[in-house]
Amino acid sequence: MKILDFLVLLGLHSAAAVIHSLKYIFTVSSQVPNFPEFVVVGMVDDVQIQHYDSITKRLEPKQDWAHRVTEDDPQFWERQTAGCLGYHQLFKGYIETLKHRFNQTGGVHIFQWMVGCEWDNETGEVSGFRQVGYNGEDLLSWDVKTNTWIAPKQQAVITKNNWNNDKAQLAYYKHTINQELPYWLKMLMNYGRSSLMRTELPSVSLLQKTPSSPVSCFATGFYPDRAEIFWRKDGEELHENVELGEILPNHDGSFQMSVDLNLSSVIPEDWRRYECVFHLSGVKDDIITKLDKTEIQTNWSKTGAAMGGVVVVLLLLVVGIVGFFLWKKNKKGKEGFQPANTSDASSSSSSSSSSTEVPVPDGNQPRSKEENELQ
Repeated sequence: MKILDFLVLLGLHSAAAVIHSLKYIFTVSSQVPNFPEFVVVGMVDDVQIQHYDSITKRLEPKQDWAHRVTEDDPQFWERQTAGCLGYHQLFKGYIETLKHRFNQTGGVHIFQWMVGCEWDNETGEVSGFRQVGYNGEDLLSWDVKTNTWIAPKQQAVITKNNWNNDKAQLAYYKHTINQELPYWLKMLMNYGRSSLMRTELPSVSLLQKTPSSPVSCFATGFYPDRAEIFWRKDGEELHENVELGEILPNHDGSFQMSVDLNLSSVIPEDWRRYECVFHLSGVKDDIITKLDKTEIQTNWSKTGAAMGGVVVVLLLLVVGIVGFFLWKKNKKGKEGFQPANTSDASSSSSSSSSSTEVPVPDGNQPRSKEENELQ
């Protein structure tokens, strides 16, 4: 069983000394609705590089640079597609055998075969792996050191014995791990060099939701995803009062991660003893961010200032409305009083009314600070 005859494009993330991984996952399913019966996914350093399914019946590259392999081998994808068609039937037979071994008939069942290798591009050391799973549990695993199969499930013992007795197959497994996979890595890494071997450093920020919340050290925009981030105090890495988040992908293909530090028991004078460290694999210099209160980005301070401005404006509005109604009431009281009907009195009343008229703002008068902030 030469499962790696149709190996495809590989690549590397970085030219620096790191361990790179390659794996292929074959999945055959039974009675899974709205899902292809057979799927093949190829990944390098956990980045998908190829895909095949029994609906499209074609192996296709998932990265733009992967198309370049046809420059040297025009029939590459057609040949590998034919290989996938053959493995579909092979693994479909496996799932039927396992259903019989586990005394199963209908229902949903999933068989998976994962094969791949890890390679240290500095030392040249290579290690490989082969694993078989059934319905989400380990069924068989291949020990690269002893070149033998191990069966954690009783139902797989018969298969383990048969495969361990096939010396030709075991010799081929060893050859593919030590020779074929490293050869593909070294040869095909050039196709995706500009993409896979790039290194991008992140922007690092200190964030805090509320005055009592932990301070989060947030790094985003880095590549590849082989990175670590941690807090340290006086040069020593902290393991208490910290919470490390997962590495998550960004929409542009880069990554983000964060680590929180609980400062509830730390006095302000000691903040300067803390710093956040971001390390990207293969990059010599770390990014160090000192814990400085003035550098922390918050939502609560802006929200508090905005709410304060709104309160001031509302108070001014209430005062204005009350003042208007008091003026209106006072004006009505004066209009209700009828003075003596003499020419002198009428003239005096008219003059007084004109001189006490309340001026109306013309829009050119300076506004208060609160009014300007609302524009």
